[in-house]
Amino acid sequence: MKPHFIPAYGGFLAVLVLFSACSINKMAIRAVSNALTGEGSNSVFTGDPDPKLVGDALPFAIKMYETLLSSNPEHQGLILTTGSLFIMYSNAFIQGPAEFLPVTEYENRLAALERAKRFYLRGADILYGGLDKKYPGFSEASSLDGTLEPYLARMKKDDVPLLYWTAAGYLSAYSLDPFDLALGRRVPDLMFLIDRAYALDPDFNHGALDEFYILALSSLPESMGGDKSRVEEHFHRALEKSQGILAGPYVSYAQAVSIPAQDYDTFKDYLEKALALDVDADPDSRLLNIIAQRKAQSLLDAVSDYFIDIDTGEEWDSYE
Repeated sequence: MKPHFIPAYGGFLAVLVLFSACSINKMAIRAVSNALTGEGSNSVFTGDPDPKLVGDALPFAIKMYETLLSSNPEHQGLILTTGSLFIMYSNAFIQGPAEFLPVTEYENRLAALERAKRFYLRGADILYGGLDKKYPGFSEASSLDGTLEPYLARMKKDDVPLLYWTAAGYLSAYSLDPFDLALGRRVPDLMFLIDRAYALDPDFNHGALDEFYILALSSLPESMGGDKSRVEEHFHRALEKSQGILAGPYVSYAQAVSIPAQDYDTFKDYLEKALALDVDADPDSRLLNIIAQRKAQSLLDAVSDYFIDIDTGEEWDSYE
């Protein structure tokens, strides 16, 4: 009997070691995931003073988070971080630079904006999947048939980042391609996500939701949730909640409101206020302010592209 018992016991030990190794591996992945998505982890990027360094590092970081997420697909912290990094990278380092390429580089600009849309959708799809994991059935719900509201009613304050970044990703993609009918049909529901986020935490991220409203309410038609009459209110709330240390609200208003209204004076005033901000006043937002100030300067440099008839106060040589 003994010779037969030893192999069986040895086999049991092998299985036990295998399961222990798997368990330890899962624990290690979970520990790393928690560490990389914990409080303050994003400030490693947003607080850096060198946009190029961050822009060069983010692709590797995104792939690392994707790898962790594939091994730990239920981890809500990884879902939020991975999805939001796709969106942040697309906005700051793909769409942003593309918008200020010269006319002679039209094809490069178009290719970059198409790539930005793909990145927005990749990030938003991850986040949307996270909402569906947390609230099974959410992805099938719609405001059109009244099934979305019960899901939103169950959501809590800690869902706000997921709601915000999901809507930001899809709406950013739609802004680059308003002829995408599939995305267009989703816009009203996305505005419901933002409305719910605002109800749960109106002060989220120093007025980020108010800045979102500046862009969305001023650009969307009323049938999709746009409402220009509410823009001023949210602009002043964004300034109040950011305590005057963020350049973003000024730049967003100048671009989304002043240009369509052909209000050059306000455009110039707000962009100069953005440029005058001390980027070191809020270390955690240093990178965001630097990027916003670069955008402000680019808008001012290209002012003749946005305003039909302006008096900039500059003197021009006359030709006889």
